[in-house]
Amino acid sequence: MSKVLTIAVSKGRIFKDALPLLAEAGIVPIDDPETSRKLILDTSREDVKLVLIRASDVPTYVDYGAADIGIAGKDVLMEYEGDGLYELLDLKIACCRLMVAGVTDVPTESSRLRIATKYVNSARRYFASQGKQAEIIKLYGSMELAPLVGLSDWIVDLVDTGNTLRANGLAPLQHIADISSRLIVNKASMKMKHAAVKPLIDCMARAVAERS
Repeated sequence: MSKVLTIAVSKGRIFKDALPLLAEAGIVPIDDPETSRKLILDTSREDVKLVLIRASDVPTYVDYGAADIGIAGKDVLMEYEGDGLYELLDLKIACCRLMVAGVTDVPTESSRLRIATKYVNSARRYFASQGKQAEIIKLYGSMELAPLVGLSDWIVDLVDTGNTLRANGLAPLQHIADISSRLIVNKASMKMKHAAVKPLIDCMARAVAERS
């Protein structure tokens, strides 16, 4: 097994918020991901590489051992169904909420709700726990449009400021889960590369505690 540690992370908010935590473990990307076309970035540590992938793919790369470590949103992990990884640390970054949202002054009278979301598993579990029948309609974007054109009664989506909901005449209605980014580790890597993985986890845990 290679001695190099690979960390899977997605571009954007999660990457930017994770940089100070990674720096505490001595991991600073040499290349700027905003300007570089590289998908595997060298870092200030020769034994650590950063792999840039879609947020929804991070658990898959870690589960199958293509990456030793990953930084993924709890929303993505709630949807993922593999079992080859450990969720070890709440990094308390990229925080938001997974919510049911819709029009506030038009109560649904349907005995079987239609819910538009890309969070199919989370939505199905939530409404089952509420004892409500729900038809889940999978969408990949523009969730707010679905109730406006009659595709769905409600939506399940991430909510940060709520500005996009308000701009489209919608509001958060029910809270499903608080979301933040988590540090995940491949189970085999945790065992075979424990001497390298454990100090990195400890450094990031200390950084999270200090920020809190």
